[in-house]
Amino acid sequence: MYQFGGVGNPMPQIIFNLKQYTNRRKGLRNTAPPAERLLWRHLVGCQIYGSKFRRQYGIGKYTVDFYCPQIKLAIEIDGETHLTKESYDNRRQNFIESLGISVLRFLNTDVYQNIDGVVLSIQNKVTEVQATAPCPPPQISGEMR
Repeated sequence: MYQFGGVGNPMPQIIFNLKQYTNRRKGLRNTAPPAERLLWRHLVGCQIYGSKFRRQYGIGKYTVDFYCPQIKLAIEIDGETHLTKESYDNRRQNFIESLGISVLRFLNTDVYQNIDGVVLSIQNKVTEVQATAPCPPPQISGEMR
């Protein structure tokens, strides 16, 4: 288990989008597989209940396909290359989940053959995570006189 900052202290931002991996993340965005591009069309612009997703987001030394920091949800689209990387994927997912981040995984074929079902699964997870998240403090507009 990884701990950052102790009880009640937020994780330092340094764990996210580490500078030494910037070029790799940019390259992944520019060469995204068709399945990722297809799903991105459904995630971009806060289309799923106002949740803002980012593409190719760095978490430690790992990069996730999509990530929503507000609800700590990562989405991974697995192609054929992941079939031979089960051990690596398990270590990676354990690290990400140890930070309190939920991970949803889909196969490329799921995205191609059932994009509506994939989007529905994401909507259900977003609803579930939002329902268990603590309420933010109330926003006060203007000054009290």
